[in-house]
Amino acid sequence: MHFAAIVEKEKPMKRHKRDKVARAYTRGYQAGLEGKSRDLCPFGSFETRTSWINGWREGRVNHHHGMTGVAGIQNLELG
Repeated sequence: MHFAAIVEKEKPMKRHKRDKVARAYTRGYQAGLEGKSRDLCPFGSFETRTSWINGWREGRVNHHHGMTGVAGIQNLELG
């Protein structure tokens, strides 16, 4: 076996980033859960902004139901 082949095998697998839409939803959910304003959405494109708003809305509902901290994060549904 060649040295290059051994080095190639020992490289750790790269972690794949979640897609932007799922990340936007999660960030929106966390903002809603913390009681932040919908106007704080950092996204400009329609798809990611819509996903953030949907997450924010779900987070606000859970915030109103008293699901804060770990209870709120456990209830996070990636949508």
